[in-house]
Parts: sequence; structure tokens; C-alpha cells
Amino acid sequence: MTAPASWLAVPAACSPKLDLQRHAACTGRGQRTTPTPLVGHRCALDSAAQLRGLVLPVSSPHAAHFFSVGDGGDGGYTTCTISSAADNRDLGRRRTTSLNEQSTSARPHNPLDSMRITPMGRDQSNAVVTVLATDPAGNTTELVYTDTRPVGNGSFGVVFQARLVQSGVMVAVKKVLQDKRFKNRELQIMRMLSHFNVVQLLYFFYSNGEKHDEIFLNLVLDFVPETVYRVSRYYSKSKTNIPMLYVKLYTYQLFRSLAYIHSQGICHRDIKPQNLLLDHQAGILKLCDFGSAKILVRGEPNVAYICSRYYRAPELIFGATAYTTSIDVWSAGCVLAELMLGHPMFPGESGVDQLVEIIKVLGTPTREQIMSMNPNYTEFKFPRIKAQAWDKVFKCNPPDSAIDLTSKLLEYVPTARLTPLQACAHPFFDELRDPATKLANGRDLPPLFNFSSAELSSQPELASVLIPPHARKQE
Repeated sequence: MTAPASWLAVPAACSPKLDLQRHAACTGRGQRTTPTPLVGHRCALDSAAQLRGLVLPVSSPHAAHFFSVGDGGDGGYTTCTISSAADNRDLGRRRTTSLNEQSTSARPHNPLDSMRITPMGRDQSNAVVTVLATDPAGNTTELVYTDTRPVGNGSFGVVFQARLVQSGVMVAVKKVLQDKRFKNRELQIMRMLSHFNVVQLLYFFYSNGEKHDEIFLNLVLDFVPETVYRVSRYYSKSKTNIPMLYVKLYTYQLFRSLAYIHSQGICHRDIKPQNLLLDHQAGILKLCDFGSAKILVRGEPNVAYICSRYYRAPELIFGATAYTTSIDVWSAGCVLAELMLGHPMFPGESGVDQLVEIIKVLGTPTREQIMSMNPNYTEFKFPRIKAQAWDKVFKCNPPDSAIDLTSKLLEYVPTARLTPLQACAHPFFDELRDPATKLANGRDLPPLFNFSSAELSSQPELASVLIPPHARKQE
């Protein structure tokens, strides 16, 4: 029993709201987790709906799977079992922190012997830690910090808040377990980056873990107190919308950060509200978490199972491995839509359901659109679903310019999406270019127009729009 390596066939009826139990490689809502094989899991398909004979892609390039269908005996549902049609070894191995695809036995420089911890009473958060750290340029320095407390965790490791004793500056310390088979891609990329809208790497150092031969990489970063996710949830729970000025301010800075990293050839691959840090009082946004980021090289394949589900571009769902930085633009479009709606635009319950959610809004992709997303995808058995009118999608009555921008970001064809610079130049952001615009607390807007020549190099013709007259006078 075999199936092509790029698709899942669902011969039974299933609804536009495909109720797929959480068998897929990503669990939880929009969170990146370690992929797990789909073999042997069961799901339920609503037999009362429209999407018949739907052929769905597999995001994982490592194995093919297919549905075998049986009568569930419960009236409204058909039960399905997911089976494997190919070798599924290494499905669970995360590769998002590797610098390249080759294994390496090279061990990172490890100044562990220089670490000293001075306890200050029973509360270890008050301990004074001294380490030999390295800055992005490669210079080493003795770093002393204290007042540590955990502020976040995930599959990558733990993030601590700490205070540098020498300066009193608050920092974030991201502690990541090292895989000795691979160099750390996140460190490599963060050492390249320096931009107002990207969290800054200040230092890095290595530390021992509790287990024998366990090594952790510690990234010392800017500490930024909030995230777009938490601010958005606050407004959602209050049953109010984020003020449109702040929707503009946050998404504009997101596109600025993308324009910068894309100019370096870097694709973030995990744009989502949780990875957008905020200083809400100053109106500043900084992009963080480059654990999934990669320098994309033409002709070099990339893993398709990447990016948190709600924000995953359709070409990734179709199993594309030759994608571009436009996957970040799709994700940013999802963030923009979410800030206006107050909830995720495409809340798929699984990788399979994610495509269904997209089709419900954008309609069924044409053969040409599918080929533009993944030329190797050869199965086109899709039901015809008509696209919704955008004004019906956004019942919150956002400005027409907001709907226009969103529609130009959430395009099936990757090359049809706006570039980050084109997005920044969109009329939706004209209010930010007005010198009279202030934050709600009366403060001036943060720096928005200090584009470098490198940032503008891909589309220099946009400079006249991106840099308003009052900003040119300040240069």
C-alpha cells in the first residue's frame, strides 16, 4: 500500500471546519513543538459538509502518510486512521538550530571554567553570577549579573530576566541546550544583526547542565518587557480593539524588521505575536527568537515543517522546500489581521485543518496558484470554494487601507505578496508619516524613518515615500 510522498488523500466527506484531532506534528494553538510521526493516530471528519475528495499535502518532507477510512458508527462522523507509506526515521528530530545540514563534531569554545556563582542567602535569584562572555564582535569580557528570574520557556529552553551588576541594565538571558552534532544557527545569525527593530545580542557564553557533558548556550539580549501577544490578549479579554494607531505602529515596525533581515538574506520562519517584543509606553517593537531563522540559499532545499501553525504560509503546507522570504510576509499579514480581528485569522486545529481555514477565506487555489507554491505538487483534487469578500471577513470595520494591505499580503502566489518595504510604503501607514502624530501618552513616535542605504538597496525608488519630508530635514 503506497501513496505519493507529497500528499494526504481524504476520500471521505469533510467540512470546511475539519475537526482533526491533535494527531499532527504541532500541538497546542500556534506553538512550535517537536514534530512527531502521524502514524497510527485517528481523526474525525464531519461527514455533513462540502470538502469531498480533498487531497491535502504533508508538511514533513521526510515521510508520506495517507488516510484509511472506515465507518465510525456514530452517525455524523467518519473515522480515519493515519498510516505511513514511507520510511519515517528522524521525523522527530528538530533541525531549526543547525547552521547547516552536515553533522559536525566541532565543539564550541567553552569558557566554563571561568564561571563563578556567589550565593546571596537562600534565594538563588539574588546570587551574583560571574562569567567570561563574548560580544558579537568576538571580544571577551567578564560579565556579572544578578536578580535572575525565569520569564519564559519553550521547546528551545528557558529565558531569564537578569540585571547586569556593572551597569544596572536589565537583560534577557536565553538558555538553549546545545546539540553537539550541529553548530548553532541562531547564534551565527544574531551576531550578524544590528537594527532598532530587532532584539540585540549583547553577549553570549556557555554553561554546564546538570547531566554529564550537557552544554547550554546562553544568549544575553535586550530585555523588552511585553509582547504583541500579551497586549493583544489584554484587549481581547477587555472586549475592545487595539487602537488603530498602535496596529499601524506595531505592524509597520514588524515590516521594518523584516525588510532589514531579508536584506541580509535571512528568513525568520516563525513570525507570530509571541515573537514580537514591545515597549508599550515607548511604542517600540523588536523582533525576537531567531531559533528557526535561516539564511536562504537559492537551490538549497529547506525543511517545509516550519513556522507556528496559525501563521504558516500555504506553500509550507503544500510541502514546498524551495520557498523564499515571502513566507515571513504571509505570517506578518496574519499578525496584522489578528490585531484587527482580536483573534487568529486562520485558527487551524492541525496542519491539515490549517489549509482548510485558509481556503474558507481565500477560496480554492487554482492549479496555477498551487504550482507557484510548490511546482512538485501534482495532485489537484480540490473542491471549488468561493473566496469571501474581505469586508465580510473584517466585521470590525477597519479602514479600507487596512483591508487593502491585508489582501496584498495574504496572496497564495508568493511573488504576488508585497515586499516588506512595499508594505511600509502602503497608505495604511500614512498616519505614521504625519509629523503631528503622537502616542496616546503624548510621547513622540519612536524612530521610524531612519532607513539605511542597505535597507533601501533592493527598492531605492521607495525612499521618497518611506522617508517623509520632515524626516529628511532631520538627517
